[in-house]
Amino acid sequence: MIETAHTLDAKGLACPMPIVRTRKAIQGLSPGDVLEVLATDKGSTADIKAWATSSGHAYLGTEIEGNVLHHFLKKDSALIEVKEEIPVMDLESFVRKVEEDRSLTIVDVREEQEYQEEHIPDALHIPLSEIESRMHELNKSEDIYLICQTGRRSGIAGIQLAENGFKNLYNVVPGMTEWTKQTKKGN
Repeated sequence: MIETAHTLDAKGLACPMPIVRTRKAIQGLSPGDVLEVLATDKGSTADIKAWATSSGHAYLGTEIEGNVLHHFLKKDSALIEVKEEIPVMDLESFVRKVEEDRSLTIVDVREEQEYQEEHIPDALHIPLSEIESRMHELNKSEDIYLICQTGRRSGIAGIQLAENGFKNLYNVVPGMTEWTKQTKKGN
């Protein structure tokens, strides 16, 4: 087990609350301290990894104990570069786009289990943790609409894609939490 300076209990909280609480908790630590985050939200693994990368902290790993995820982060003292976010498209505008054009490139960045439970028909599934290794599957010249549960993970995915030359990116907010149109289960 990793020695920690502080443990944050985020069990029972859904995205984006584990990250919100993590951000606040890590501010009170000294550089080099390790924060343990206890969470039950399955999407928190990808969220924590991506947030750590984008914020300058080190993601040390996740251990699973029953249904509780134990995420470990090490606070870094390096200067943190603030990254520009990609354009946000509200859900209502996105729904109109989908109804007008069935050939949109929609990338769902949620975890496998979330995607299998329900997703937009024809959405490409690339979990946030795989964006960097699978971005070659996307066409840089196309408009790409990124969606997750609330807009947090899709925003992080958009930043990663933008840093690799993708220009026409849109983060759909609030995402699947308020999607009321047709969905598909499984693949």
